[in-house]
Amino acid sequence: MVRIISLSFILSHLSILPLSAQRMDNIPVHSKYIQAVDEYRPAPGQFVNDLPEYEAGDTEADMIRKCNDNIAGKSYAEPKTDAHLVALGGWGGYITFHFDHSIANIHGRRDFAVWGNAYQEMTNQVFGGMNEAGIIMVSKDVNSNGLPDDPWYEISGSCDIDSMGKVDYDYEIIYHKNHMGAIPWTDNKGNSGTIDRIMPWHMQEYYPEWLEDGLTFKGTRLPDNMVDLSSTVDHNWSSWYYVLIGFRYGYADNLPNFTDDADENSFNYEGCGIDISWAVDKERKPVNLDFVDFIRVYTGLNQKCPAPNWWGETSTEFGGAEDIHLEESLAAIRNSLTGIQNLTGGQAPCAVYDLQGRRVKSPDKGLYIKNGKKYNIK
Repeated sequence: MVRIISLSFILSHLSILPLSAQRMDNIPVHSKYIQAVDEYRPAPGQFVNDLPEYEAGDTEADMIRKCNDNIAGKSYAEPKTDAHLVALGGWGGYITFHFDHSIANIHGRRDFAVWGNAYQEMTNQVFGGMNEAGIIMVSKDVNSNGLPDDPWYEISGSCDIDSMGKVDYDYEIIYHKNHMGAIPWTDNKGNSGTIDRIMPWHMQEYYPEWLEDGLTFKGTRLPDNMVDLSSTVDHNWSSWYYVLIGFRYGYADNLPNFTDDADENSFNYEGCGIDISWAVDKERKPVNLDFVDFIRVYTGLNQKCPAPNWWGETSTEFGGAEDIHLEESLAAIRNSLTGIQNLTGGQAPCAVYDLQGRRVKSPDKGLYIKNGKKYNIK
């Protein structure tokens, strides 16, 4: 009797082999900084169409390329890399990116850092002061197609503990065009408002010129963090003094990039670092991810400063990201191939293996393993 095993049966049992979605480009030297931006869809904001600059006729692909020019292979936390910020605009605006390798989830460690332009307010009355927190999400390339189209998981930050009952996990907003005017929005809670123009500082159009009208975003809205400290400061230099209190951990553009402003090497990996183990699913239950391949950052606050010509809307600025433990990530990827290496004496670059882990020099049609991933020869 001949037993016929379906392809679906084989795929359902591939967990016995090292077929996780670990990615490691075949290049001489890997970078701790992001390789490329996959998506850039900002919400309206005072820096949109400026960081990066929109030029007449630019498409979404053009703007993604300009984002790459600003931050790919660079870090805003290291000025010598000549990185520039990317504006995400008001609530929901986002950017998606990847590295030239998967980032490993190292037990008990922060795994990657996301950089922004947050800073400590000058009077030191509160924790933080200019903190425009962005939500961080992660995804693993389970289908191995190199696209950010697999399930996404949110990084659970400190607001889930410190502000229970104040975080909205089912928020949705719609923005509409209003050329060179205040940008109107409505949300799914019956609220409405505007992204106001800040004159004379930002003179360009605030709605992303290359995107359609009716931009809609869904996700988590963090609690407002703006505090009026105007009564506590010397009014010789300003009539208003508003600050944005920082959250303890788990967000982008939330805490300063450095622990010591005078020391460019005092990177704030604790405050800006993210542990993949903080990831949760839609039910806010922890998920167990050994690696992630894509990261997304979106503005998590929907608020604006009431004082004229002050801050305007709260909008996350993105300054790049970094694999905090590059060598550990690469080693973890290599170790995930141990099953094949033990059977073949080491995995050769671009070598092909059958489902039993044996190297095949001239593969016929069928399902194989190539660089630790499923490889279908038709």
